[in-house]
Amino acid sequence: MHSFLRKVISPTTANHGLQQFRTVATKPRTAVVMLNMGGPQNTDQVHDYLLNIMTDRDMIQLPVQSKLGPWIAKRRTPEVQKKYSEIGGGSPILKWTNLQGELMCKQLDKLSPETAPHKHYVAFRYVNPLTEDTFREVERDQPERVVLFSQYPQYSCATSGSSFNAIYTHYKDNPSKGLANARWSMIDRWGTHPLLAKTFADNIRKELEKFPQEKRKEVVLLFSAHSLPLRAVNRGDAYPSEVGATVQNVMAELGWAQPYCLVWQSKVGPLPWLEPFTEDAIKGYIKQGKKNFILVPIAFVNEHIETLHELDIEYCQELAHEVGAEKIGRAAAPNDHPLFIEALADVVQKHLASGVTVGPKFLLRCPACVNSKCSASKRWYNELCN
Repeated sequence: MHSFLRKVISPTTANHGLQQFRTVATKPRTAVVMLNMGGPQNTDQVHDYLLNIMTDRDMIQLPVQSKLGPWIAKRRTPEVQKKYSEIGGGSPILKWTNLQGELMCKQLDKLSPETAPHKHYVAFRYVNPLTEDTFREVERDQPERVVLFSQYPQYSCATSGSSFNAIYTHYKDNPSKGLANARWSMIDRWGTHPLLAKTFADNIRKELEKFPQEKRKEVVLLFSAHSLPLRAVNRGDAYPSEVGATVQNVMAELGWAQPYCLVWQSKVGPLPWLEPFTEDAIKGYIKQGKKNFILVPIAFVNEHIETLHELDIEYCQELAHEVGAEKIGRAAAPNDHPLFIEALADVVQKHLASGVTVGPKFLLRCPACVNSKCSASKRWYNELCN
């Protein structure tokens, strides 16, 4: 149950002595819109999910994209459907995001009563609930404040940027569109929050305990993040440095007690991407005599296909067997870890109290940016939030 719903116990009882409940909805004062890529809830949604990704030029740039994107989506659908079938038939990202939002708002109502009640909304980029549909729900609720909260802790133009551009596209022709009186603000990055580091560190410690005592000091931590095309990096995308900052915070929390490396996963297509790739790093360390590893999904806040299939099945099981590793473990994503829920609530509460509506870093384009939508979107947010 959402934290903006108040449960009122009726004094009457039913014939069997069960208390009757009635739920009274309270209009949210603050809407917290949680932005993420999303994932198909069942295999029937896989094609449209891939189609939306492959035709989004903020996410990926292809030649003749209007034709090549749909072709790639259609071609990859059976393979990706098979992977989702192997992790239970769909992505759990909506379940986790809703749970995170509910728990976060419950804490926010206590931490920031002056902006309560708070209600979370999930806005996915490529699958239901789609961004534009979510904002129709926000418009119906008419909150006083709208906080856009990226669920990518580290900012990239391809992920966070795409979600923010989708909101701009939805509203650019009619900025009010039902929310003219709301005060808007945005949280575009938060990868160095101390409680985020504590969450990852705690999950790593729990995974380390699964290794024999005498092996623990030699376990290599492989911080695995979604890779990015090198041409995006060379344009100045902040993502690699921000992921690196999160890794440094986690290692500081662990007292620098383990060997570690930042690696990159989920490359798509033939162009050069950030390396070393997770798979290649494991193979390389095996050749150096390393036998035990923990994969840490450092840029993901909940379980989805990249953790449950790519890391757990393809690397922890299949690759481990192929290369003769003794053990490849995987630290859990933050999910509903109490420290992580505390982190989410703290990020939003401090944001609400700060008076800062849009950060100066967000308004600064990459030095070699070539995306005209990015320029227009940032100008629009500057006007909207100020």
